[in-house]
Amino acid sequence: MDKHYLEDYTSIKAVDKAGMLDYCLSMHMHYLKAAELAGSMVTSYSKPSNIIVTGMGGSAIGGELLKDWAKDNVNVPVEVNREYHLPAYAGEETLVLVTSYTGDTEETLSALRDAIKKRCMIYCITSGGTLMEIAKRLDIPYLQVPSGMPPRVALPYMLIPLLVFLEKMGLTSRVSDELDEALPFIRDIELQNAIEVPVKDSLAKTLAVNIEGHIPMIYGFGVFSSVARRLKQQINENAKMMSKWDNLPELNHNEIVGYEKSENMKDVFAAIFIRDKDEPVEIRSRIEITKELIEKSVTGIYEIWSQGRCNLAKMLSVVAVADFLSNYLAVLHGADPTPVQTIDKLKSSLKKNCIREQVIKEIEEITGTSLTQF
Repeated sequence: MDKHYLEDYTSIKAVDKAGMLDYCLSMHMHYLKAAELAGSMVTSYSKPSNIIVTGMGGSAIGGELLKDWAKDNVNVPVEVNREYHLPAYAGEETLVLVTSYTGDTEETLSALRDAIKKRCMIYCITSGGTLMEIAKRLDIPYLQVPSGMPPRVALPYMLIPLLVFLEKMGLTSRVSDELDEALPFIRDIELQNAIEVPVKDSLAKTLAVNIEGHIPMIYGFGVFSSVARRLKQQINENAKMMSKWDNLPELNHNEIVGYEKSENMKDVFAAIFIRDKDEPVEIRSRIEITKELIEKSVTGIYEIWSQGRCNLAKMLSVVAVADFLSNYLAVLHGADPTPVQTIDKLKSSLKKNCIREQVIKEIEEITGTSLTQF
């Protein structure tokens, strides 16, 4: 009997030319390396009144995961800023964690300018680029992470240092213990979804086969809201497919009504619910009722169950499955997961606006430091 397309190494590599799946298969090692690297982080900052993680896309999702995790672990507010400017409340008692994997994201550089102007406490996480050069020139503390990978693959390096930094500031604890619990689950998921594993034995492959050709509607709750967002983004960038995410209980107050007149679009949508064995009874009830209400308007309803006891393990276990799923969808879709041509074209066009140069000039004016040499 011939192998399924998703079990054939040659067929997969013909599509996945840059080896995106290779990152998935070694993700636990990147988490280990990120934790080791984060051990070198130092800070003399006092306890902040609030924390803002500023970034975009693959660099910002670490902040979203941190925000959800922090709700039960950090006693100061954590917010994620995906804008050119920081909110008005940012000030000297605000800790701004500036995350840009490439170091050249114009929205993030603009937010850094605001943080400098507002005299916020600042820490930068980047692989290089303009952000690191500014940090060096202005003596802003930073962590340099490994370069050369797509930003969305660099999640371990854009998440674990955030957790470790807050632990070093005395704002949380047990980060190492939670990561230690998560790693075996991530490793098991890598083995369970490897290329040679039959489709019937791989959750990620089975889901990819079932939802390929449909628009995935991804639903999370609590700490899994950011995880649902991560899966949506991965499907967008890796599989080059439309997708949507939302969270419970909010979607029960609006989105669910959108299915009422959608039965004639049954073949368009597929629903994915992120589940947890410890989910509150009120959430479990909502999920089951929601499934009943939408079943006639979607081609199928699927579930991804978290693994582990602590929230970090639960979140990262679903993220691992989601990353495999998006890559196997890409292969079925005939799309090389790595290139993001539309984003590249957009950034190329935006360079004409000279935002980077304007930001550098304004930082020079604020600090009285010349930054024109780079």
